[in-house]
Amino acid sequence: MTSQFVIRGGNPLRGRHSTPGNKNAALPMISSAMLADSPVTITNIPLIRDVRSMLEIVSSTGAGVSLDEKAHSVTIDPRNASNTVLPPNLCAGVRTSILFAGAMLPRFGQVEISPPGGDVIGRRRLDPHFDGLTRLGASIDTGTPRFKFSSGKRLKGARIILDEASVTATENILMAAAAAEGETIRYNAACEPHVQNLCAMLSSMGAAIEGAGTNRVTVHGTDALHGCSARVDPDYIESASFIAAAAATGGSITITGVREEDFEILRRPFERLGVKWTIDRNGELSFDSSNCEIKVAEDAFGAIPRIDDGIWPATPTDVLSVLIVLATQAQGMVLFFEKMFESRMYFVDNLINMGAKIVQCDPHRIVVTGPSTLRGTQLLSPDIRAGMALILAGLCASGETTIRNAESIDRGYESVETALSELGADISRIKC
Repeated sequence: MTSQFVIRGGNPLRGRHSTPGNKNAALPMISSAMLADSPVTITNIPLIRDVRSMLEIVSSTGAGVSLDEKAHSVTIDPRNASNTVLPPNLCAGVRTSILFAGAMLPRFGQVEISPPGGDVIGRRRLDPHFDGLTRLGASIDTGTPRFKFSSGKRLKGARIILDEASVTATENILMAAAAAEGETIRYNAACEPHVQNLCAMLSSMGAAIEGAGTNRVTVHGTDALHGCSARVDPDYIESASFIAAAAATGGSITITGVREEDFEILRRPFERLGVKWTIDRNGELSFDSSNCEIKVAEDAFGAIPRIDDGIWPATPTDVLSVLIVLATQAQGMVLFFEKMFESRMYFVDNLINMGAKIVQCDPHRIVVTGPSTLRGTQLLSPDIRAGMALILAGLCASGETTIRNAESIDRGYESVETALSELGADISRIKC
């Protein structure tokens, strides 16, 4: 059964919101539990579809999975795992199924993974995964419907320089290197907060990791990774989405449980659009639209400013979609440059149909002029981040907006309609 969101716009969002665990950290942390020789407990797990898909994959191996939804925690006992051929339907449902390569190969010597699914936002190369694992000693057969990873003996550390700072490839290599013999030095490593969260967990399991949070990471492997208790850090992308929603609707919001270091990067693009917040020592972020003007800050000499994404510490690609909707409600003109994925911008056709003043220059660049009066309409969510952006557009629009394929948004946002309703939004989920 599918579902859709029905939104009646025009209500300013006001209230408090608690930040859930970071989706992009939880998924690799779940897969890394397969490296351990004893149970692993992960707390602050977000109850989203992608997490449930990853846990189903873990369960399919024979490992024990105990999910406590009320406590938002899961305990994984990998000791009885034996199945190394992962179910194709589960792999197709989540992009991070590819992470079971680095998590299972060191322990079992083989694993078969069907091509991973995920959002269709452009080409998402697997070459860095294959290259990195091959350098550690893995053999990979990609000539069948499944990717067959194998190693005749224990993986060995290596110097690895890949052609892109892929987040998931970095995570795959980190997991495999943690159980490899000797030292692995990974150059051009991704350094996003969720990669750092994984490094902290692997360290708790017995790995020695240096340089987490930089683009040069050294891993000293061990043959005895053990169980641990790890906590998923707060989801700064989810928080950014709710800040954008409050700003675009002319409201105010207090978000609890944030980490100020994550918001140092997010502050720049939001301030470009006139959004400013404060964060106190208890990790409470406060934004009030009455204290700022939602207006594009021009570059020197009145030049049109640009907001572009990139690898950390640039603006995260996952936040660009909601920033575009916020820009439709800000006074002024701004250029958005999506450098990471060639299909991510295609959702803006929906915003144009709603009345947004947007010129799409090419697949990677758009110019937004605001403020625009948006009107409700029928929409289809294409992916997680675009889907959340369309919800924001519906909250700003006059009349009723219907967003089909609500399940795509459920993959990354936990009970989003409930959280928004608690802030005053008129949004409901309808089964269809």
